[in-house]
Amino acid sequence: MSTPTIKQVRAYTVRGGGADYHDQGEGHWIDDHIATPMSKYPEYRQSRQSFGINVLGTLVVEIEASDGTVGFAVTTGGDLGCWIIEKHLARFIEGAKVTDIEVMWDQMFRSTVFYGRKGIVLNTISGVDLALWDLLGKVRQVPVHQLLGGPVRDELVFYATGSRPDLAKEMGFIGGKMPVHHGPAEGEEGLNKTIAMLADMRNKVGDDFWLMFDCWMSLDLDYATRLAHAAHEYKLKWIEEALLPDDYWGYAELRKRVPSQMLVTTGEHEATRYGFRLLLEMGCCDIIQPDVGWCGGITELIKISALADAHNVMVVPHGSSVYSYHFVITRTNSPFAEFLMMAPKADKVVPMFHPQLLDEPVPINGRMKASVLDKPGFGVRLNLDVKLHRPFTH
Repeated sequence: MSTPTIKQVRAYTVRGGGADYHDQGEGHWIDDHIATPMSKYPEYRQSRQSFGINVLGTLVVEIEASDGTVGFAVTTGGDLGCWIIEKHLARFIEGAKVTDIEVMWDQMFRSTVFYGRKGIVLNTISGVDLALWDLLGKVRQVPVHQLLGGPVRDELVFYATGSRPDLAKEMGFIGGKMPVHHGPAEGEEGLNKTIAMLADMRNKVGDDFWLMFDCWMSLDLDYATRLAHAAHEYKLKWIEEALLPDDYWGYAELRKRVPSQMLVTTGEHEATRYGFRLLLEMGCCDIIQPDVGWCGGITELIKISALADAHNVMVVPHGSSVYSYHFVITRTNSPFAEFLMMAPKADKVVPMFHPQLLDEPVPINGRMKASVLDKPGFGVRLNLDVKLHRPFTH
């Protein structure tokens, strides 16, 4: 049987939740006074949407093969991502064999280096790459995890990211990661409030449940050091993304300064093997957290993970639903996974990329059987009730 070729790539955007999970309605915990790099400005402190965290929207990539099979994926990228795909990347995709993912990735990356390397361009390349893996899995009628070598364990275990770790414990998760609400600009009072929140949560969950802080690039080195030492009394497991992502030197120093046994983690906003090479070789962190929808897709995550394994550093991808589950289940240096609590009050388990995806699996009692991921491709369908907008064509 001849290998199908790629007939067409199409790029769409949608608004409202989904892969751009920051695009939520009023009152959602994910937009409630969370510290950010913009928290130094009081007018942008209460809501992350106020400074534009939700401006991109969801990018949907569809890739159709010559035999009629369609693969797809979602990430963030919106209209900008659509333009990059339709006006630039399509030339490297259409006409290629569905198996030629490595050369397509390399051509997409090298052709965009002069205006890309990170950010929106890598988000877009990631979306195309994930759609290619979904397409190949569907053509071969196997799940993506089999294309990656197969599961190394029978199930995934999850920690939960959200505002209510106490409820996450009741739901069976192994830990809870809370957003930090107060940055350096809010001074000693803000720091004291953060530690009081941690102390209250530790009292609610007991001593053996993991508690972590997600700082979302909002701190400086001295403040992060003070926060880490103040939090040590309450057994904080790790401090995540404390500094701006390009401050590799700051991360290396922070890792030296934090209390013994506390982990430093980062990488959500890093991209490609080259960025992660700096984090790893400079000893910046104990866990790297690439987002498979932003770092370069599955193709690049394979290389990033191999680098991390050689440095004895764990890889726990930033919450990206099925796109990370199929990878984590195949890697021994990815012992657990993140689940982002997308219920507005973080009080129940709901699909992360709702409403764009159908058949999206969720953890049950904080766990997910490998067999749940056994459908072809990534095992999810695009919700046709969600209106797609194709702003550009080629």
